[in-house]
This record gives sequence, structure tokens and C-alpha cells, in this order.
Amino acid sequence: MTTNCATTSDSDSTTTKRICRPFLKWAGGKGQLLGQLGKRVPASYNRYIEPFLGGGALYFSLQPKTAYLSDLNPDLINCFEVVRSHLPALIEELKTYRYDRDMYYAVRALDREPGFAQTSPISRAARFIYLNKTCFNGLFRVNSKGHFNVPFGAYKDPTILDITNLTACGEALKSAILKTGTFEDVVEIAEEGDFVYFDPPYAPASNTADFTQYVSGGFDESCQEVLLLTCLKLHQKGVKWMLSNSNTPIIQELYRGFKVETVEAGRSINSRADKRGPVLELIVRNY
Repeated sequence: MTTNCATTSDSDSTTTKRICRPFLKWAGGKGQLLGQLGKRVPASYNRYIEPFLGGGALYFSLQPKTAYLSDLNPDLINCFEVVRSHLPALIEELKTYRYDRDMYYAVRALDREPGFAQTSPISRAARFIYLNKTCFNGLFRVNSKGHFNVPFGAYKDPTILDITNLTACGEALKSAILKTGTFEDVVEIAEEGDFVYFDPPYAPASNTADFTQYVSGGFDESCQEVLLLTCLKLHQKGVKWMLSNSNTPIIQELYRGFKVETVEAGRSINSRADKRGPVLELIVRNY
């Protein structure tokens, strides 16, 4: 399915916004929560900073004048960089892929080969998008060796190449700085007047829920605590921040000193269809 690529003009500036959606599916993606997040974004700020980039739904919605976007997943950042800077070559490579089980598993197995690290950035980005569009539920999951291990997804006719949307996303990324890094890096990067949006891997809402394996090592309770310390440091620097997370006792307790709101969001990524649908999530702010 393609999407409209019309442009709109920001009434407060000469910035032209392209209407686009994330070009990747992402567990915990904020498409269903954009309305709730958008109305809570500060009325004004200097830079937009997002250290858990994922699919980048809020960024593509806001398209701020200046932004610093980062993620710990180097393949994800490479993919965004290629969409921004090498789109024609990426499109040509994506044209060679097809929705086929045998092809899927052959492409998935490439990161097991010794020479994979020398693969060109464009080829790595094309593989990343292809696997994302054709794997089970659009999940990103790696094993302890960092090998992608999500099984083939059963779809009727998945769109592997959406030129219209990729073009819009590439244009929207032109003014952004893209870096591979940890969320803790923002303490040194952010300055007073900046706005940081945190969308970390969520704290599990149940014993069986687990979307924390974005990179080898996962994101456990101790990481949630380090994230809180990062937020506290930013607060002391005069940086505004907003965070989304699961509606769980641990998150409510960690952020009890800040503005915590419960909102409803839709969720479509789950191995069981009966577990998909509206859920309660938390939005936390220091302003």
C-alpha cells in the first residue's frame, strides 16, 4: 500500500513537511499513540532528540527543523541513513526482492556468513527492509550472537517497496543527525531548551510479554532504572522530556515524582490475535 506524499507548509516557519509514515514496522511503534503524544509535545523547543528511534513515528509526524536521532541498533541507523542519502540505489536493490519463503530464509541467513560485516550499507539496508516487511509480525529480534532469527511471516501480499513513502521519509530526514548510540548519550548531547522523547523497549506488562530484544542483551529492569537516572539528569539541565512506557507498577513507581498520565493505545504486534487491541500505556513528562 502506498501513501500520500503531498507536502504541507508549517504556518510558523518556511519548513515544508511531507506527509509520510514510518517505512519500517516496529514493535511498540507509536502510530496508534500519535494523537496522545502530539498534543503533549512542548509548544516550543530548540532541538528534537530521540534516542530510541525505532520506526520514528513521532519524528515523521512532527518533522522538526533540527533533530538528533539515535538508536543502539547499528543496522537500524544504517537503514535510516541510506533512505536519506542513497535512496535511488536502495530502491533498485529492493526491486530484486520478492515475497517468497525460500528467499526469505536465504536472506535471513546472510548475517551468519563470515563476510557479512563487509556488506555495503545499501545492501544491508535493503535486507533490513525486506526482512522487516516479510518476517513474522514485523518483529526485530536477534539471538545471543546478534543473528536475526524471526521466522517467515504469512501475509497475502506484503508491500516490500513503497517508493512514494520512502521518498517522503528520505526528504523528512534531510535535516536530522543520525547516530548509533545509547540513550545515556543524550545527557551530554541535550542542552537547556531541547526536547527529548524516550520510547524505550517497554517494561513487560505480564510474565509472557517480551518485546525487549531489540538488540543482543535486551532491556531489563536495571536498564529502566538507568533510564530514570538519565531523565533526572536531563531535568536538572533544564531539558524537557517525554517518555512512553507500559502501564505497570514499576514504571509508575519509578516516575512518581513526574507527571504520569494513563492513555489508551492500540497494539497489533502479538503472537496471539486475541491479545491485540486497545491497551493502557503511560506517558510521563517533566513539564
